[in-house]
Amino acid sequence: MWRPLAAILLLALLLALLLGACAAPGRLEPRDGYVVDHSRVAPSHHSRVRHLVMHYTDVDEAASLAVLTGPHVSAHYVLPLPARRRRGEPLIYQLVDESRRAWHAGASAWQDRTNLNDTSIGIEIVNTGPNRPYAEVERLLEENPDAAVEIAWAPYPDEQIEALIALSRDIIARHDLRPTDVVAHSDIAPTRKIDPGPAFPWRRLYEAGIGAWPEAESVARWQAGFTTDPPELATLQAALQAWGHPIEATGELDHQTRAVLRAFQMRFRPTDYRGRPDAETAAILWALLEKYRPAGLDGIARRHGE
Repeated sequence: MWRPLAAILLLALLLALLLGACAAPGRLEPRDGYVVDHSRVAPSHHSRVRHLVMHYTDVDEAASLAVLTGPHVSAHYVLPLPARRRRGEPLIYQLVDESRRAWHAGASAWQDRTNLNDTSIGIEIVNTGPNRPYAEVERLLEENPDAAVEIAWAPYPDEQIEALIALSRDIIARHDLRPTDVVAHSDIAPTRKIDPGPAFPWRRLYEAGIGAWPEAESVARWQAGFTTDPPELATLQAALQAWGHPIEATGELDHQTRAVLRAFQMRFRPTDYRGRPDAETAAILWALLEKYRPAGLDGIARRHGE
């Protein structure tokens, strides 16, 4: 008698294990009015995230969190100031899940994409930015393109940047982002935004494996040529467009061109961001295209017969 009983018990045990495996957490998910089976997963998909956008908040931490948890604007992450730690690790606020669309980029464009809220993660860094209101900064830069304008920018403390590096590396690895996918708010909306500003340490981030930066030798080589034979303005505009900026090649030093040049210079040559075309700016741009977007550089050469 013990053999049939043992067989029945063994069968019951196997059935229980099978049912338990099928109903394991993460496999069957009860929802409101239905159950979702997660046992089969399609391999044909990738992350919706194509960009990582850096911002400063322009106000202190309390005001930043109040605004970013309000009804009109949001970001995925906020880096506090002063920077602080929990259990020895940097503390970072997450306000929006990465799978959700935060409202941080606004009207924006980069390369062949627009409305970057749809395809980006936004990091807001608590930093008060310039010592003047945004409108005054823009007015001063527009009215004094040939003169130095005294604007003081709030620094980014080391501990805050260490937290940013840890967060950015994680995001880049999980979403398989390229160096050119890491952008400033001013890159993607140059006529209305200037954050994260010229005090932001882009080169330090690059050295930590985050974002793009030109090779010094390439910049020097291009600058030697452009010092005596600079590119025409329409060619420079086409190069800025090839790099990713939302700009039309008008052949005129118009408002959009000065704004894009200021954004580019704030990022790659922060000692002089007056928005004027010059040999060094062109050399940095050509060096970046050579390193990261050679097809764009080839297209400019063919277009202008270089």
